Amino acid sequence: MSTLLPAVRLRVPTDEDAVAWHRIFADPEVMEFHGGRAAELSYYEELTARQRRHDAERGFCLWTVLDEDGAVIGFTGAQPWPEQGFGPYGEIEIGWRLARRAWGRGYATAAARTTLERVRAAGVPDVVAMVDHRNERSIAVTRRLGMRQAERYAVPDTDRWGHTFRLELGALGADTAA
Repeated sequence: MSTLLPAVRLRVPTDEDAVAWHRIFADPEVMEFHGGRAAELSYYEELTARQRRHDAERGFCLWTVLDEDGAVIGFTGAQPWPEQGFGPYGEIEIGWRLARRAWGRGYATAAARTTLERVRAAGVPDVVAMVDHRNERSIAVTRRLGMRQAERYAVPDTDRWGHTFRLELGALGADTAA
């Protein structure tokens, strides 16, 4: 069964997107599963610059998500898992983080499906998603993408834990890749 999803556009993040991400991620509800608060603006400036390099070198990155009206509503995309010591070090992780006003409208699923198409076209054979065990919305997105829960992991220096979801991109079906 196919559900009509909203139109989204993904773009390589600009310098201005660092400011938009910082503003969007200042919402404690948005950051509930990501430390509870936004980082300093300088972090997002470095992050968007790094994503531009990833896109130039790999053909994928964490892209800025734009809604139907062209407004920035967050990011989605893929990058190598950077943490050495926990999680799937060296594997390609997909992820998404959206403004609260964009929740529950299909944007995360639509943007993540576009991400899967792009990373598959870039030659990535499989991806993972790391999701806090309490984040029911993101777990639902992984399921809509056809991902399967594979491992459980402890988040270092916290009492939190999460799941690793996996997807072989060669296994994308017509309903998943829509």
